[in-house]
Amino acid sequence: MSPSPYYQDDSVTLYLGDAREILPQIDVTADLALVDPPYAETSLDWDVWPDSWPTLLSEASRSMWCFGSMRMFFERNAEFTAGGWKMSHGVVWEKANGSGFTTDRFRGVHEHVVHWYQGPWAEVHHEVPKVPASGPTKSLRAKLSRTTHTGAIGPHVYTDDGTRLMRSVLYAAAPRKGLHPTEKPINGLLDPLIRYGCPTGGLVLDPFAGSGSTLDAARLAGRRAIGIEGREDYCAVAADRLSRLTLDFGGAA
Repeated sequence: MSPSPYYQDDSVTLYLGDAREILPQIDVTADLALVDPPYAETSLDWDVWPDSWPTLLSEASRSMWCFGSMRMFFERNAEFTAGGWKMSHGVVWEKANGSGFTTDRFRGVHEHVVHWYQGPWAEVHHEVPKVPASGPTKSLRAKLSRTTHTGAIGPHVYTDDGTRLMRSVLYAAAPRKGLHPTEKPINGLLDPLIRYGCPTGGLVLDPFAGSGSTLDAARLAGRRAIGIEGREDYCAVAADRLSRLTLDFGGAA
């Protein structure tokens, strides 16, 4: 018997409970999982790594963005590979204001977001968002073009369409007075990650939904979303957020 949603509308469904228990019951296949798990790097009571979640999630999606630190990814790499995940690439979120009180290392003002996938790369949806170009046009005609680090491209014509691929360092200020301690901003971060990995009308899965920022971002981007959150207080926050008409496409609040 499937669990009852904590919140549901035409685009979003939110469940209360442990994702490792809920996912097998709802039997979902998502186009993209967007995951922000506890990193298990602090003594906070909620910062506990949920064992085996990468393997469980491999049954629900073939494409995943995962937030984390370099330490987390190195220490947990075996869990990702055991689940059949292959890393494609990563981006860096520059968040302006760092956190932490250590004085023996550089001030941390970024987090990593790594893309993982299952199966053949050609069968995984991936479409890099484009941004308006700045600077001179790059239209050209080349009889023979070679790029030494990638090999020969060959004869081609390139017409500048006024856009460029979005860069791999994404600047987006963290939400001020956020609804969750690790809340991520929609504009400039969650939105491009979703557009990259999930087609319009597709399904985004967030097994650690927190205050619902990913669910909100997916809905605003024209995607459907399923979220799971283990704490009822944050489920209530997310449900309240999702039940209100979102008028501002800025940072999640």
